[in-house]
Amino acid sequence: MKTLATSTIASSLLISATAMAQTAPSIEEIVESAIASGDTEALDAIAKYVPAESDTAIKIQSYKTAVAAEAAEAEAAKKQGGLFDNWEGSGQLGGFQSSGNTSSVGVTAGINLTKEGEKWRYKFRTIADYQRTNGTTDREQFLVALEPNYKFNDRLFAYGLAQYERDRFQGFSARYTLSGGLGYSVIKTDKMQLDVKAGPAWRKTNLIGGGSTSDIAGLAAANYSWKINPAITFTQDLSAYVQSGNSTYTSLTGLDAKLSDKLSARLSYQLEHETNPPLGLKSTDTLTRATLVFGF
Repeated sequence: MKTLATSTIASSLLISATAMAQTAPSIEEIVESAIASGDTEALDAIAKYVPAESDTAIKIQSYKTAVAAEAAEAEAAKKQGGLFDNWEGSGQLGGFQSSGNTSSVGVTAGINLTKEGEKWRYKFRTIADYQRTNGTTDREQFLVALEPNYKFNDRLFAYGLAQYERDRFQGFSARYTLSGGLGYSVIKTDKMQLDVKAGPAWRKTNLIGGGSTSDIAGLAAANYSWKINPAITFTQDLSAYVQSGNSTYTSLTGLDAKLSDKLSARLSYQLEHETNPPLGLKSTDTLTRATLVFGF
């Protein structure tokens, strides 16, 4: 009887142990559960006790790599922000003196904005010069431009450009420009930067005297900035639209003197040359501006 009882107990224990072994989760099941719940601490603990070449270790590492990639993508999206997020720039307001087709003194105002992201950079600028004397407008010049850049690496980028201009005293009521091409940061240091770009462009010009022209041009441009010292910055922007009929060459030279963290004084000189302007107009216009620049 005693032997029978012992055999019965042993059989029961064996059956219980077998059942427990069948119901206990395997290491693979534990890993899958940890992945499903995002429990990286549990995965790190398991990874310490499994061979590095095992399927379990490879699965854990693949999951952690995917999580890191998603986090990096989310951080990049956060840095890029929405359409109206993360813009920095300045506004300027002041006066000017001009020569060429007009000789006058007037008011100038403008905004320059930049939005810098992981892969994308956006530049927006607008400037307006206006003069009205004795009820007569004798200067009305306006420009607005948007330039997106896609950065292949720290120096090479692709650019797009959409630009609108109006200058009655150079003979056109509207000039639309679309361009795209490649750019490169030739110099990129804390004190000095030089960017160059080139590509094809399409320009449509509505003339004051009536009619319009539409042309394919080549655009080449350079933007240079030199921080001479913490308070003084020199800039030089050059652009050339080369086309049959009428090419446009522009130079803008500027000198900024920092007055405070957010306020600077700017003196700039702009020269614009049209190789074939409308009849009766001079080919070269110059504009000297003295403005206060507000950073934001």
